[in-house]
Amino acid sequence: MSLNIKKFKDILLSDIASVGGKNASLGELYNELSEEGVNVPNGFATTAAAYWNFLSENKINKKLEITLKELDRINYSNLSEIGTKARQLILNGQFSNQFINDIIKAYHDITDNKQAIEVAVRSSATAEDLPNASFAGQHDSFLNIKGNDQLLITVKKCFASLYTNRAIKYREDNGFKHEDVALSVGVQIMVRSDKGCSGVGFTLDPESGFDKVVLLSGVWGLGENMVQGTVNPDEFIIHKPTLLKGFSGIIQKKLGLKEKTMIYATSQDQASTINIDTPIQKQSEFILSDEEIRQLAHWSILIEHHYQKPMDIEWAKDGNNNELYIIQARPETIHKSQQKTTYTSYKLKEKGNMLVKGNAIGRKIVHGKVRLLSSPAEGYKLQTGDVIVTDAITPDWDPLLKKVNAIITNKGGRTSHAAIVARELDVPAIVGCINATEVVTDNQEITVSCASGHTGYIYPGIIPFEESHLDFSTIDKHKTEAKLILSDPDKAFELSFYPNDGVGLLRMEFIITHLIKVHPMALIAFEIIKDEAAKQQIKTMTSSYNSKREYFIDKLSKGIATIAAAFYPKEVIVRLSDFKTNEYANLIGGKQFEPSEENPMLGFRGASRYYSDAYKEGFKLECQAIKRVRDDMGFTNLKVMVPFCRTLSEGKRVIEIMKENGLEQGQNQLEIYCMLEIPGNVILAEEYAAIFDGFSIGSNDLTQLTLGVDRDSALISDLFNENDPAAKKMIAMAIAKARKSHTTIGLCGQAPSDYPDFARFLVQSGINSISFNPDALIQGIQNINKAEAITLNKE
Repeated sequence: MSLNIKKFKDILLSDIASVGGKNASLGELYNELSEEGVNVPNGFATTAAAYWNFLSENKINKKLEITLKELDRINYSNLSEIGTKARQLILNGQFSNQFINDIIKAYHDITDNKQAIEVAVRSSATAEDLPNASFAGQHDSFLNIKGNDQLLITVKKCFASLYTNRAIKYREDNGFKHEDVALSVGVQIMVRSDKGCSGVGFTLDPESGFDKVVLLSGVWGLGENMVQGTVNPDEFIIHKPTLLKGFSGIIQKKLGLKEKTMIYATSQDQASTINIDTPIQKQSEFILSDEEIRQLAHWSILIEHHYQKPMDIEWAKDGNNNELYIIQARPETIHKSQQKTTYTSYKLKEKGNMLVKGNAIGRKIVHGKVRLLSSPAEGYKLQTGDVIVTDAITPDWDPLLKKVNAIITNKGGRTSHAAIVARELDVPAIVGCINATEVVTDNQEITVSCASGHTGYIYPGIIPFEESHLDFSTIDKHKTEAKLILSDPDKAFELSFYPNDGVGLLRMEFIITHLIKVHPMALIAFEIIKDEAAKQQIKTMTSSYNSKREYFIDKLSKGIATIAAAFYPKEVIVRLSDFKTNEYANLIGGKQFEPSEENPMLGFRGASRYYSDAYKEGFKLECQAIKRVRDDMGFTNLKVMVPFCRTLSEGKRVIEIMKENGLEQGQNQLEIYCMLEIPGNVILAEEYAAIFDGFSIGSNDLTQLTLGVDRDSALISDLFNENDPAAKKMIAMAIAKARKSHTTIGLCGQAPSDYPDFARFLVQSGINSISFNPDALIQGIQNINKAEAITLNKE
C-alpha cells in the first residue's frame, strides 16, 4: 500500500500523527480488541501525507494562509465568509491519479473485491482526540456512500471540512495553528443501523464523573438524530462491578420518545439520509434487549481497560444481521480525575413557579435573558450572558456558545451535542424540554437550575441562590462512622464522592412519591378504583409494563439499586415505607385505600401496615423490589430496616412476612435492622436485639414520643428538642443496651451536625455511626472529630 493509505489492520494508536485520533483509535480497536470479541467493522484511512501532498500539488497552502490572515480574530464577524473561501479552495483542487487509484484499490480490498458496498466516510484531524482537544463534531462525516465516484467526491468534502466555520473557531480558541493540522479520512464498512439502532456509550456517568457505571443511550436508525438532539433517546445505566460478577448490572432504563428515525435515502434525487416518523409502537419499545445492553456494557469495560482511561464510545446495531458493532472510541475529556477533594453545591433560596423542565447538564444555577434563536444564522442577536433557547443544538452552533450563561433545547438527551458542548464549556444546560421555545419569551429574565439531580428546572425572573464550597481535604479519619441520609437516586452518584461510610438511611418514600407516584394498592386493585381520572392516569403511566405490579417493582428496585450502586460495596440501609395515612392518601388513587385518622403520626404506619389486610399486598411489592436489588442485581450491601415497630411480637411477625415474600433474614447475607424510635423499643432493646441484626435511632420520633410533643404541631414546636435531658437519656440508654447485646447501633438526625455537644454526647456514649443529610455531613464529621479528640484526651 502506498504512503497515501493505511488499512485498519496496519493502524495503531501510535499512528495518530499519520491518520488522526479518530482513525488511530479505530485501528487500535480493530487490531487489539477484535480477539476479545468486540465487533469492529473493517476499513482504511487516507494519511496526513496524502492531505499535505494534495495541498502542495494544487498550490493551496499559500492561498489558505492568505485567506485566514483576513479573519477578524476579535469579533469573528467574517468567519462565515472566510470559511466558505477556504473550503472552496480545497473543493476546487484535483486529486492525483495515484491518490485516486490508491483509494479505489483500498475500497475494493475491504469488500474482498466484491460488488461496491456502502461505507461510512469520516474526517479525522491529526490533532483530534488529544486530552485537551476533542474536536467533537468539528469536521464532517458522511454515511451511505457507495461506488468509486461518490467515494472520491466525499473524501474531498472531508478534506474541505477541516475549514468548517466551527472548526476554524475551535482551533482559534484552543491555540492550534491551522497550518499544523492535517485531515485524514476514514472509510469503514457501513453498519446498517438505519434498519436497526445506534448510539453512544460512556464508561462513567458524564455528569458526576462516577466511574463505576456505563451509560448507554441510543435511537432507532442512524445516530445523528441523537447527536444533534433531534430526538430524545433511550438511556441505560449499567453497574460495572456487579455486571462483572455475573449479575444483571442494569440499574436504570429510561424510555426516550424517539419520534424520528434517520434512514438512508433510496432515491438518487434525495440526500443520502432522510428522517421519517417512527411508528408509535416502536417509540414505546426499548431499542436494545437486556442481553444486548449487557453485551455493549461488557465491550465498553474491555475498551476502557485497554485504553486505561474513561472512554466515549459509538456503537451501532445492524438491522440486517442483528449484530452489534463498535464504530468509534475516544478518551472522555471532561472528567480527567475521579479524585475529588472539593465540591461546590448550589441551592435556590426561594421556590419559583416552574416554567418548564428537562434533562439537567451540570449542577449550576444561573440567571440570564432568554434569546430565542431558530438557527446559528441569528447569532448576531446573542449578547454575552444570554440564555440560548432553541429547538436543538448542532455543531454549527459551537462558535456562539462561549458567550452564553446557559443552553436550553426542546430536544436531545444527556449525550446529545448540546450536552457534550455544555460540559466542555462548563455552562449549565437543560435539554429535552419538549416545548421550551413555546413557554419562554424572548428577552425574558429567567433562572436556570441544574442543582436538583438529573432534572433541570426553568423559573421566571431572578431567583436568588446560594453557592456552597466544601473542602474534603481537611477531613481527618474518625472511628465513629459518618453516613449519609439519602432519598433521591438522581443525586447518588454525585454524593458518592463525599467522605462517607455508606448510607445509614435510604428513605424509600421519595422514590414512591417522585418516581412511582401511584398508591401500591391502586396498582394491585386497579379494577375497583372508583376515581376515573386517577384510573386513566394510572393506565397511561403503566402502559409500557406487562402488569401494574411490575411497574411498582421495577421503578422501586431501580431507584434503590442506583443508590446501592453509588456506594457499593459500602453498607446502604433502606427503610421500608413509613408514610402516614394522610401521606399515602396523596398518592394517585390513594384516597380509596387509606382511612382518615385524627393523628396519623401515631396511627396506621410502619410495621403495623406490613401484615395488615389493608396493605400486605402492597408490602409484598416492596419486598419483591428489594429482593430484585439484592438477588438479581447483586447488591448484597443493601440492608433493610423496619420502622415504627411497636412490640416484640410485631417485630417477629414482620420478619416472618418478609420471609414469606422472599426476604429471609441471614439468606444471601441479608441483615434486618429496626428503628429505635419508640420508648418501648429502648426499654426492651436487648429483647429486640434477639430479633433484629442492628438498630438505628430515629431521634425525631423518639424525642416526640419521649416528650409527648407532636412534631407536626406548630403550636408547641418550641418544646421539641433533641437536647432535652429526657430525650438524651433515652438515646444513651438505647446505645448502652445495644453495646451490651453487641448490636450495631447508629443514629439518623440533624442534631449531631447542628450541635457539637450533641455529637460529643453520642461519641462518648459509644454510638457506632451517625447519619447526616448531605448538606450537614462535613460539619457533622468535624463535630465527630472534635468529640473523639476530647474523648481520647480524657482517656
